[in-house]
Amino acid sequence: MANDSTSMVARLAMGSLAIGLTVLALKALAAWLTGSIALYSDALESVVNVVTAIVALVAVRLAARPADAALPYGYGKAEYFSAVVIGVFIAVAALLIFAEAWRGFIDPRPFRADPWGIGVSIAATAINGGWAYVLIRTGDRERSASLSADGRHLATDVVSTLGVLVGVLLAIATGYAVLDSVLAAFVGVAILWSGWRLIRESVIGLMDVAVDPKHLAQIRDIIAVNAEGAIEAHDIRTRRAGRITFIDFHLVVAGTMSVEAAHAICDKIEAKLKDTVDNAQITIHVEPENKAKHAGIVVV
Repeated sequence: MANDSTSMVARLAMGSLAIGLTVLALKALAAWLTGSIALYSDALESVVNVVTAIVALVAVRLAARPADAALPYGYGKAEYFSAVVIGVFIAVAALLIFAEAWRGFIDPRPFRADPWGIGVSIAATAINGGWAYVLIRTGDRERSASLSADGRHLATDVVSTLGVLVGVLLAIATGYAVLDSVLAAFVGVAILWSGWRLIRESVIGLMDVAVDPKHLAQIRDIIAVNAEGAIEAHDIRTRRAGRITFIDFHLVVAGTMSVEAAHAICDKIEAKLKDTVDNAQITIHVEPENKAKHAGIVVV
């Protein structure tokens, strides 16, 4: 099942690259047909989409590699690094857009109200919107930071493009060419905000963030119900690295209990946790009863 999931994530990452190239070609065509700085900026953002799709594809394939001697905890965090790289590329694109918008603001250039150009841009936006939905839904379900980051960036791209299209139509209707540059600056602000959010979320992931309180409570309940024969469990810790959830805790048993019996309790807990928590990696430290802290999880 894990291999099927990884394969699906890799296929979606490859699909993102194909979609990115298609949308880039369409938006570049729209910018050329209209001569609009705003649509040109929108096409420039699609260049970033292609780069981020390549980064996401590399990260997903790297994260799928099994743990080895060099990285005994696996390659899952590669996806967080890729999301940081994506955020940086987005920031660079925003700066380029600001520069182009400023040049257009101080020296406004008329653009052509080409219906084909507007139509092509709308088609590209529809493609991006559908693919963003697929990426976000799958990325959240499979806990793939790269796919989620790529999908959220595409969603931001859709919103900014819709704003640009409305503004371009207003500029055409009013005859104010300077609106074109203002809209280009709007695109820059939108994707700069997107880049900041991606970098922030990725850094949090790199800091070994724990599971949310709801899932932690679920993990604690599973341990309590399935640790029959033990005395208590304490010092439970969790962290996430990509799609892997690490769980470790101390299990207190009677000092007279055999190693075999203690191991059987651990096996039962591990099996139940893995049935509930996808891609769980579990470490249990067994201790004698004199190490009990009389706190933590009381065994039912």
